Amino acid sequence: MPHPNDPSLRSFIDVDPASDFPIQNLPYGVFSTAANPTPRVGVAIGNYVLDLWALEQDCRLDVGPLGVFSGPSLNPFMALGPRVWSKTRARISELLRHDHPELRDNEDLRSSALVPMGDARMHLPFAVSGYTDFYSSKEHATNVGVMFRGKDNALQPNWLHMPIGYNGRASTVVVSGTQVKRPRGQLKPPNVEVPNFAPCKRLDFELEMGVVVGQPSPMGGMLSESQAEEMIFGFVLLNDWSARDIQQWEYVPLGPFLAKAFATSISPWVVTREALEPFRLKGPEQEPTPLDYLKQAKPQNYDLELDVSLRAAGANAPASISRTNFKYMYWSSVQQLMHHASSGCAMNVGDLLGSGTISGPEKNQRGSLLEISWNGTEPVELPGGVKRSFLEDGDRLVMRGWCQGNGYRVGFGEVEGMILPAE
Repeated sequence: MPHPNDPSLRSFIDVDPASDFPIQNLPYGVFSTAANPTPRVGVAIGNYVLDLWALEQDCRLDVGPLGVFSGPSLNPFMALGPRVWSKTRARISELLRHDHPELRDNEDLRSSALVPMGDARMHLPFAVSGYTDFYSSKEHATNVGVMFRGKDNALQPNWLHMPIGYNGRASTVVVSGTQVKRPRGQLKPPNVEVPNFAPCKRLDFELEMGVVVGQPSPMGGMLSESQAEEMIFGFVLLNDWSARDIQQWEYVPLGPFLAKAFATSISPWVVTREALEPFRLKGPEQEPTPLDYLKQAKPQNYDLELDVSLRAAGANAPASISRTNFKYMYWSSVQQLMHHASSGCAMNVGDLLGSGTISGPEKNQRGSLLEISWNGTEPVELPGGVKRSFLEDGDRLVMRGWCQGNGYRVGFGEVEGMILPAE
């Protein structure tokens, strides 16, 4: 049977070459419809969602206990492990192939199992057990360091030796399309003596990728490179909304807290690690050489294009404000997971690891408004003469990501959010 990543594969469902969801992708999500409001697991194929619970009930998918795809999260499926993930993806690919009649020629099954994308309501794809956000783009860390500490002290001494991160809030991870209320918090501009409590005035986005952990690790253990890699089920687009003025006052001495806890948006589709395999490449040279427990024997970065567009409140159309690539990340997702577990920290099915803001070496590749506007000193110009240093109420931000193959792309759809006024 052909491998699901085979670029020559075609589905009996017509898929535009510019679609994020060809047969080579097959990302997982959770959806419902007006006709059947019960959330269940599906796979994206072109402009359709393939209902895996319908296939499971029809005995076309055998993944273990009946009903693994009937619930509102991917966690039960992820818990079955990498061999089942790979076997299931191969079977779904087979069912969707243009030369395989089993689903193609079964009109009743097609009508129940293939749901037009426009009829599907997407939900949070997995139950988030824990959320950790890293700080692993050298370009981003350098830009922020230059702004706040000067060029000679941009990177802190520990940054080149380990992936820096903090534990965030799983409770406010939300699916794309969820509107985000402007957070409130303590603000203390440099020219005042005492803080006040008020809505954030410097609201920002952070362009990230999220790693979805699909297997647990024991408390007290460590992870090898191969073990960490096998634990990764897939990736999502991630926007870690940030209140820069709240963060500036609160982050000393313990780092981000409420300025990052009010909302983190992720895309509804989880693209599997296996689907990204053809786009794997070596990341930036790491100097000094990482300690032994962080060394990588194989390439662990991905050639994954990323785009951010902003539609200002009242504007008719969005404008692209950033275009970068996941390949620039200094610390890979595998290294982040290895480091996370290295102290003996247990990892759970459904843990989410944010990559940290993804910025490239060029000005148009910066992954946050803090960098794009250089802390408000160089506002970004949008169509119609509108300018933005930070996000305003009514602004709508959309992130997209994809890997470009030969005649097809493996994409993530989008993660979108609109800013509402503070209450």
